[in-house]
Amino acid sequence: MLGAWLLLWAGLALRCRGQAALLRRADDGAGRCTYSFTVASPVEASCPDAGGVPELRAELAALAARLSRLEGRERGTGGSGPRGGEAEAQGPSPSAGHGCSGTGYQAPDRGVGSSGGNSPVWSPPRVVRTGATVRGAGLAPAHTVPDPATAPRWDPQPLAYQELQSERTEVPAARLLEETALGRPGSKDSAGCGELVWVGEPVVFGRAESIAGKYGVWMKDPEPVSPFTRETTWRVDTVGTEVRQLFQYEAAEQLAQGYPAKVHILPRPLESTGAVVYRGGLFFQPRRSRAVARYDLRGETITTEREIPGAGYHGQYPYSWGGYTDIDLAVDEAGLWVVYSTEKARGAIVLSKLDPETLDIRRTWETNIRKRGVANSFVICGTLYTVSSYSALNATINFAYDTATSTSRALSIPFENRFRYLSMVDYNPAERQLFAWDSFNMVAYPIRLSRA
Repeated sequence: MLGAWLLLWAGLALRCRGQAALLRRADDGAGRCTYSFTVASPVEASCPDAGGVPELRAELAALAARLSRLEGRERGTGGSGPRGGEAEAQGPSPSAGHGCSGTGYQAPDRGVGSSGGNSPVWSPPRVVRTGATVRGAGLAPAHTVPDPATAPRWDPQPLAYQELQSERTEVPAARLLEETALGRPGSKDSAGCGELVWVGEPVVFGRAESIAGKYGVWMKDPEPVSPFTRETTWRVDTVGTEVRQLFQYEAAEQLAQGYPAKVHILPRPLESTGAVVYRGGLFFQPRRSRAVARYDLRGETITTEREIPGAGYHGQYPYSWGGYTDIDLAVDEAGLWVVYSTEKARGAIVLSKLDPETLDIRRTWETNIRKRGVANSFVICGTLYTVSSYSALNATINFAYDTATSTSRALSIPFENRFRYLSMVDYNPAERQLFAWDSFNMVAYPIRLSRA
């Protein structure tokens, strides 16, 4: 069969060069299919005597032997494998009507764009398995080809049909949050405080449908005050100049459905995505100020407000994505924190521990991490962690600052920005997860901490 293809392609090549060529196929006296190819010589008037040219005679004999071997191999693989069986199931060869048999030759299919006539159309080579050797039909033979007589035939086992059934189980989103945090390998290491060593893939819990939700913040209170619970979920869409709406959801299921149980109207508009909920209050930065305010969720009033001395605000020292993220609040196992920068710090991150009742600063650390050089930050077990990029799909947790030792170190913990615009990241010590807002999407990341 390969010899036939060689003759066909040679004929096409010569025909393209404008030389007349003739391809014939006929049975010889022994009943074998013979292909003959004839073309006029452009330089010789007559053919020399082949018997008088030993080199020509030897070359023709070698070529004939090679073609014979190739044809034999093609016949040997015709039924010894799954694809061979498929070839047999396709019906008799198109060449049967011309008296040729036993070669396994099949005319190529004509695809879209075929020119018609007798011009062959190329088709991808078919993979043929013979014993343990794999080769492409119509290509050069493999290095080792077992003897067709000794090659084992493919013997498929009888297949039985089975009925497949699917069942759907509804799982509360709150349970999914808990299992995502605790169901990872090594979750026992996260029973106490330690260093962050792993961040998992984000899980989507809700999506904002309006342009106001391009950026935002969603939260849960790790130490709630009655009538609120750890399942109560809070959300603020932060696109706009007068952001006052605080959406309250009884559970994460309501967040996913987009139907709040209540909408709080804040007495003062907040700025950007740095708010947190802690011990029954919403802590936020009022618009165009360097202050931090506490909004009591039960009394629905602002109970405390305090300026952060020297803190930049309204675009002076934001994160790399902008958004007036000058003042960013955080909560961890130790309590309430505020992340910002000052003129004295020359744009480096300053971290202060706050009293959640009075908002007085208890202690301050000045780091060597430039605030504009990172996309966001969060605090776990008294250590500040930063995210390298807000838009790169494969970002990293790139720096850590330990308040216990007042030292920083470089990290490279993979962090996925699935939707390519991270505007908020906060740690929830009760859930042991990172909550984030990524281009309209409210997501959570499972984490793993090393043993303390």
